[in-house]
Amino acid sequence: MANLTALTRGGLSWIPKFLQSINKDTCLGCGRCFKVCGRDVMELRWLNEDGEFAEEDDDDELERRVMVLANPEKCIGCEACARICPKRCHSHAPLPA
Repeated sequence: MANLTALTRGGLSWIPKFLQSINKDTCLGCGRCFKVCGRDVMELRWLNEDGEFAEEDDDDELERRVMVLANPEKCIGCEACARICPKRCHSHAPLPA
């Protein structure tokens, strides 16, 4: 797949960079990225005391919530999530050449 080059409203060249991963070790679970996205790309998930993903019904072992990449195919490459994140948890990249 070739790199996608788009144009801004003013006709300038722009290469979208799509969300690749979210660092669960530094994520605060604040939800700012989720709120700014609006495309259902991410979701909050629970981590247990061992840093592994857990289900909400395991409430005696739940430690904290973190954002995860849930639907990468819905990302449009705007990087709004990375710009709003206070911990810089998001990794982005253009489509492979």
